[in-house]
Amino acid sequence: MRLLEKTIIGFTRKMNLRSKILVLYGLILLLPTLALGSGAVYLVIRSFTQSFLATEDQAVTQTAQNVDFSKQSYDLLAIRTATDGELIARLGREYDDESEVVDTVNYVDRTFLITSKYLPGIADFRIYHTNDTLVQDGQLLWRPEAHRLVAGMDESAWFKAATDSDQTLLWSNAPDNPKQNVITRKIISPNGSLLGLVYILLNYDAVFGEMLDHPFNGRGSLYIVDDEQRILAASNPSSIGKRILVKDELALEQNESSPPASGESATGSGDDDVLDLTQNKELQIVKPLSSGWHVVAVIHMKYLDRQNRLILLLIVGITGFFLLLSVSLMLTIVKNIVWRIHKLGTRMSDVASGEFEVAVRSQGKDELGELENVFNSMTERLGKLVEDITKAGMLEKEQAFKALQAQINPHFIYNSLGLLRWRALDAQDDEQIRIIDALTTFYRLTLNNQINVIRIRDELEHVKAYLEICQFRYPDRVRVEWEVDDAALDFYTIKTVLQPIVENCYQHGAITRRKGSLIRISVFKEEERIRMSVYDNGQGISRELLRSMEQGTYVGKGTGNGFGVSNIKDRLALYFGDEASFAVDSEAGEWTRVTIEFPASFAEPAMRRER
Repeated sequence: MRLLEKTIIGFTRKMNLRSKILVLYGLILLLPTLALGSGAVYLVIRSFTQSFLATEDQAVTQTAQNVDFSKQSYDLLAIRTATDGELIARLGREYDDESEVVDTVNYVDRTFLITSKYLPGIADFRIYHTNDTLVQDGQLLWRPEAHRLVAGMDESAWFKAATDSDQTLLWSNAPDNPKQNVITRKIISPNGSLLGLVYILLNYDAVFGEMLDHPFNGRGSLYIVDDEQRILAASNPSSIGKRILVKDELALEQNESSPPASGESATGSGDDDVLDLTQNKELQIVKPLSSGWHVVAVIHMKYLDRQNRLILLLIVGITGFFLLLSVSLMLTIVKNIVWRIHKLGTRMSDVASGEFEVAVRSQGKDELGELENVFNSMTERLGKLVEDITKAGMLEKEQAFKALQAQINPHFIYNSLGLLRWRALDAQDDEQIRIIDALTTFYRLTLNNQINVIRIRDELEHVKAYLEICQFRYPDRVRVEWEVDDAALDFYTIKTVLQPIVENCYQHGAITRRKGSLIRISVFKEEERIRMSVYDNGQGISRELLRSMEQGTYVGKGTGNGFGVSNIKDRLALYFGDEASFAVDSEAGEWTRVTIEFPASFAEPAMRRER
């Protein structure tokens, strides 16, 4: 140590004070600062690059999810149409009566004309068939003939190509207008023969336009590629229809290749139908979809390089400026700066050891003060993030436990009821056996969380099981009448829609307290709608209470509105929207009637998206 001091003193002996300060500054502060600054530049640029890649990858992932959802929606429309049992039966039969032909045409128009309007962007919707005894009405039913489709394709050539294809469901582009997509779905008879094709023409801008319009703020391109690696949609319409080589999920191409030789295509293989993405430095992000498609994003890395250069110049410029400024101010503020940096480093060590409740008192409004404020904000956010992650972990464990309970409890109840039934059989107690069977039927549907819609006959069995339990509880007090149209039994309804209403007859209608008490349950099919009603001659509902129930302002004991009305209305709206209705009519002290109407559907209704 003394030797170093003698060397430094000897080296600076003949220098003036300014030179000594500059030399000492260079040896003690400048060189280490330059070294640390270089490392900081590297870390900042690396962090920015990783953040940039993560952001763009997330954006592509979101786009892929939207594309996947849109494709599945249109696929489902085509599949549901092509697999409609009534349509297959009508296309496969022989017609010798004009009235039967008219009936089939009316059925197709009535059933699928509305279906074709469910999704946006459908420019044309047709059902082609090969049945010589069935006409084409020019609206939905068509036969393949030698004329051009709306999409610009020859109808006969399109039909033959689609029937020869190995794929049952096929997406393609219209040849005359690549900004139109064609969905083709085969209609297959039960014996495997081809009955026809479903033809859907999509408006490109309505389906994909918003997702592909000016992606990444003009810094790149997006491509939607089918399972044959052909571009179906792209932000650059001129590339639609070309083939593209789908690579790994995230690949940074840095092929600074030279231009292709004369006579060689851009791909190097002479294939002009293949889109080359490796000529410039660019980022390729590939996201596979559930159907075998891919969303390919090509992001020009020039933007990232420009940002990196800007960051580099900015850091170097700021570093140089403060280094020069520190030369004139070093004698007065160096001690303060070193102390503040040391304190900040100590706090960083505390954060590294897991202590986030630390803060650095800002000593001024200079750059170090800003850094201290950023550090304080960072530690606060890190602490909150760790707390959120901890809570999320606990919540995940709690939800997993609840899911396990939801699986265990139904089995436990079924097993317990089965054990009680065996014991009742041993005791030859027929009444207990009937009670246990009713409870088993009731809980089998109530505890089944895997289904939300059932057939009407199953809903009625559920209500009958509940009523049988109530009859055991209140023997010979309530007379139950059933008015059920057998034609309505095979249509679908939402689960447990009638049982809560019947339960209200007992709980709120005080039906068991009246002489000659009656519950009448009616189910009818009226044209294309199902009408259900539950009537009781209980104590009824006052006009004020009816009004508050209709307005949704009534609140009963506990949670909800006390009658289950809100829950039933919400579930009806979730599956049938505005096509369902729920009405309560009552005369206080006399009677109450609850009426539900919804569309008659042989197919399971699906939950509707909120608008």
